[in-house]
Amino acid sequence: MTALVTGASRGIGRTIALELASLGYDLALVGRDAAALEAVCAKASEAGVKAVPVPADLADAASPESIVARTVSAFGGIDLLVNCAGLSQSGSFTEVSPEQWDRIFAVNARAPFFLCKEALPYLKESGKPIVINIASVVGFKGYANQSVYSSSKHALTGFTKVFAKEVQPYGIRVHLISPGGVATEMVKQMRPDIDAGELIQPEEIAEIVRFIVTRKGNGTIDQFYIRRYSGLAFD
Repeated sequence: MTALVTGASRGIGRTIALELASLGYDLALVGRDAAALEAVCAKASEAGVKAVPVPADLADAASPESIVARTVSAFGGIDLLVNCAGLSQSGSFTEVSPEQWDRIFAVNARAPFFLCKEALPYLKESGKPIVINIASVVGFKGYANQSVYSSSKHALTGFTKVFAKEVQPYGIRVHLISPGGVATEMVKQMRPDIDAGELIQPEEIAEIVRFIVTRKGNGTIDQFYIRRYSGLAFD
């Protein structure tokens, strides 16, 4: 089984990747930090799986096609796609530049959309095809000073619902996980005043992923919405 995981160099993506390695998944790990990806691959390999780094900038419109091609070249197919990479923003919508808007939407919404499109032919060939999109509580609720981030996660949430309907005839399971505040470097940088112990831990998200991929799917819901710290909403 092969999993393609974006945002895998740190935070939630890294934790999910290592959890999948423990389940026996070979891994194609995507991120901008090549050195960090190499380190995660080395750690994942300790579980006896093959893990390859796929350095890429998801803001590049050509990256989804390239990422899927490199994954298939290394492993021959894709069984699980985890769209975890994301960019955030903090500040009034009046302060947002077009360039900032474009980059956040490119990474948070456009890249998952086209990764799903590019991966679809290979998912159709899999015996256990699954797509997991990591969204956010802000994809359902509005939080001040997170206008672009919230908009992009609403877009991802809407796409996931439609995508799930369109690929249902092929037996492809599509899940959306929407966390509240998670103890990652992104949150630490934006809100250093928050006690990380009050936040959701990345391992908790990885446990949900484990639950999804180890079940047949007949008795699972199609969306996980989790929230712990009421004053913050980042994934």
